[in-house]
Amino acid sequence: MSVIRSAGLRGFRATVAELGGDAEALATAVGLPVAALDTDDLLISDQAVAALLELAAHRLDCPDLGLRIAYRQDLDMLGPLALAIRNSPTLADTLECTSRYLFVHARSLSLDIGPDPYGDPAIVALTCGVKPGLPVPVQGTDLSMGFVHRALQRLAAPRYGLRSVELPYHPPAPLAAHERFYAAPVHTGRPRAALRIPAALADRPLSGGDETLHRLALAFLAEQTAGGAEDGAPGPTARRVKAALRQLLGTAPAEIGAVAGLLTVHPRTLQRRLAAEGTGFATLLDEVRRRQAAHYLTTTDMPLAQVASLLGLADQATLTRCARRWWQQTPTAVRREGPGAPPS
Repeated sequence: MSVIRSAGLRGFRATVAELGGDAEALATAVGLPVAALDTDDLLISDQAVAALLELAAHRLDCPDLGLRIAYRQDLDMLGPLALAIRNSPTLADTLECTSRYLFVHARSLSLDIGPDPYGDPAIVALTCGVKPGLPVPVQGTDLSMGFVHRALQRLAAPRYGLRSVELPYHPPAPLAAHERFYAAPVHTGRPRAALRIPAALADRPLSGGDETLHRLALAFLAEQTAGGAEDGAPGPTARRVKAALRQLLGTAPAEIGAVAGLLTVHPRTLQRRLAAEGTGFATLLDEVRRRQAAHYLTTTDMPLAQVASLLGLADQATLTRCARRWWQQTPTAVRREGPGAPPS
């Protein structure tokens, strides 16, 4: 079964309520847990999500439901990928990292750049939606396409040069609704869902980004996917916090605010999730520092002051106090005998 993070349902409850419907009854009707409507990190069936959108559009007589929900969504729903996107140097970097790591959010979705289907060398086609060979859900594709369009408006400019929208179906809503949403011509019955955009747009620098945060976010995503997220099973909060700390130590302050930013959650939310798992931020930070210290001391000959700096400690004296607490030894003894070894 292919899964998607429940963040993909952001805006569903509010949109359904606005239309006079019952979001919880609709979710129950397609077998989705009600909790998926209000949290981001549940892994739920993407087929059930597609069925939910179609059912809601039908029962509420709202054929442009997907576009309405897209209005309420933002980049934060993509979790750590959002941080990499927002801090990308250019739009091309944004598209590249999104294409590489979108599966962390939804296994069945893809985002690719290809040649213009009409042969214009100054235009490229940004194809998005379900991967080729899978059934194309109308409302789900409208939602995905609408989300990408809105993201481009925020990252590049409200009028970023969209030439036309290509849809592989004939929308049940009047085409005028789609053309108002995109402010561009909409063509139906095309091979794949795509936005036709200027090729030069990819090289446009993005303002307000932080290259260090971009690298940290990509490193964090790489570690998470190597650890099993590709199988649709991102680890618990504690594991993600430790992965984030390993990236931050020595490059940025190892503070809960910095880690929360990397995970795109509020610090208080992060504290509550860690408490629910029976741990806390200070405990995890200490554990990561201890493991990293043992690695540096036993596998390198770098000066102790440099080790302390890489661990985010104030100075060598602080490293010495930590080593005595962790192993009842000085850093020099750990380097000579190994952590926790009995004295010679």
